[in-house]
Amino acid sequence: MHMQIQPILAALKHHKLATVLIAMEIALACAVLCNACLLITNRLSAMHINSGVDESSLGFIALQGFDPAAARDLDARVAAGLAGIPGVESVHLINSVPFGMQAGAFGITLDQAGKQFRGVPEIYLGDPGTPQALGLKLVAGRMPEAGDYQPIAQGYLPASSNVLVTRALAGHLWPGENPLGKQFWTGENQFRVIGVVAHLAVPQYDEEGERGAEWTVFVPALPPASLLAGTFLIRAHPQDLDRVMVAAKAAIARIAPDAVLDHEWSDTLPALRTKFFRTDRAMAGLLVGVIVALLGVTAFGIVGLASFWVAQRRKQIGIRRALGATRADILRYFQTENFLIVTFGIVAGVVMAIGINLVLMKFFEVPRLPLWYLPVGVVALWLLGQLAVLAPALRAAAVPPVVATRSV
Repeated sequence: MHMQIQPILAALKHHKLATVLIAMEIALACAVLCNACLLITNRLSAMHINSGVDESSLGFIALQGFDPAAARDLDARVAAGLAGIPGVESVHLINSVPFGMQAGAFGITLDQAGKQFRGVPEIYLGDPGTPQALGLKLVAGRMPEAGDYQPIAQGYLPASSNVLVTRALAGHLWPGENPLGKQFWTGENQFRVIGVVAHLAVPQYDEEGERGAEWTVFVPALPPASLLAGTFLIRAHPQDLDRVMVAAKAAIARIAPDAVLDHEWSDTLPALRTKFFRTDRAMAGLLVGVIVALLGVTAFGIVGLASFWVAQRRKQIGIRRALGATRADILRYFQTENFLIVTFGIVAGVVMAIGINLVLMKFFEVPRLPLWYLPVGVVALWLLGQLAVLAPALRAAAVPPVVATRSV
């Protein structure tokens, strides 16, 4: 094979335009393949985010259009009505759920003066029993007790509260330290950590690093509260959940004729997860289609070029066969030629892949392309090139010497 490289390179010099075009097509395929695979991986990873709650047992009901002054009566009426539906295990007031409507994000500091800013976590508000109903997994400290649930006299949050934080947020606020008993502030509101939960995803996952996943705080609260009115968490056995949610939606018109059911956000948590990642699934499917189409076009390009060169070189093939070249020699010649062209394209494609990734990082907050994606893309294109050239190369190797020379 080594002895064939020089003649092959010399032959390629006589077909510069075709060689450059097919190499550039391979370069584009390499660049798109690496970055599209990165985007698909990120989409799939996001779709498997751990919400930290017992999704299969939970549903969410959201009401709109009611008089805020009558929220307390409405909440009590709806909670009692929903709790009476057969199969319902518990009903709680909660401002939102993972994959649900936007709840409340507040900037927090580690000092009361507000100088040690540490980020903007999402705040969940819930009435007594909500953490247990959600199925949160406690990894340190304790769950809120009856005395921890504080009324909200004004504003959106209790003036002072004992709270749960996620392990991710605790690690961000106090790396390497025990978070239990630590305090933080949002404006004048003071919070003290009494427990750490393994996971609790934000309502609207936005991929902003750690915050995008689990910078969340659970604040125990009592109604009335502006962020805790007209939104309900329903817990039921997983086998009963769909039936319970259908019954709950139907019952709202009778229980709360003075409110409007928000159909977009009122659903089971599995259904909310499915709707939330609908765009991600569509994008992943679209990218897979782009990859398949681009690799298909590249493969057809290689097949076409190789077939053209095989037809053009029948005389050369015949002479080589007459001089003693075996079928394996002819096959190896075309495979080596294709390997060199694909390699030229891959070298350019690697540079393009890194460049495209840098552009995506700058304008679309796409993560840096892991370097191991590059050798995977390189091997994939080498295999594609060898498979695409195999049929034309076999046809060339199958030409008998006498037929080849007579065809000239």
